[in-house]
Amino acid sequence: MSAEHLGALAVIACAISAMVVAARARPGPWIRVLAIVLVVDEVSWWIYLLAGGVPGARLVQSLPLQLCDVAIFVAAVALWTRSRMFVEITYFWALAGTIQALLTPDLPQHFPSYPYFQYYLAHGGVVGAALILVVGLRLYPRPMAVARVGAITVAYAAVVGLIDWLTQSNYMYLRFKPPGGSLLDLLGSWPVYILAAAAVGVILFAVLDAPFRIGSRDRSAQRRSEALH
Repeated sequence: MSAEHLGALAVIACAISAMVVAARARPGPWIRVLAIVLVVDEVSWWIYLLAGGVPGARLVQSLPLQLCDVAIFVAAVALWTRSRMFVEITYFWALAGTIQALLTPDLPQHFPSYPYFQYYLAHGGVVGAALILVVGLRLYPRPMAVARVGAITVAYAAVVGLIDWLTQSNYMYLRFKPPGGSLLDLLGSWPVYILAAAAVGVILFAVLDAPFRIGSRDRSAQRRSEALH
């Protein structure tokens, strides 16, 4: 990891920690401000691309179809409405997927360029939104959340795979791995790494959901014990 990468991760970790504590203590309108910041940040990227900010970039290959792009809007809706479905999608996508983009960024630009700040604000904001909603506001995933979010993820990947085939793009890295290196390099060649990534995703979803299922069983056992006495 480079110094600029570690610096970004340190700033993001400190900012998220502060916002989670603030969400516990004073959950107010400021949470919706974060939703607006995420949307503005993502839309600004489209404007940057349309203005020729990335030379040689094709519009058809720059649409907001990566899972992290969609997660930005899902997170914004979750922050604004606190809808449990959107909260669950944000939680699982952010902590099983977006956080990997923070750890192994596919980002050729460097500090202090606009793409550098846009990338880390977008990805760090999604992870922050997940932790604010679930840890800060205690909007925990409901039973069967893993199955629901898993089905939504598979359906979305199928749609993106069709778009990749029609446009020769590589959204969600379904056609080939990111050239800059990523955790996908550990999962074999195409198409094995796609199936392996799906299996890893299921495991990560289950791990992320486990504390809430264990806690729910403990609370149910405690209530039964109290009822008997």
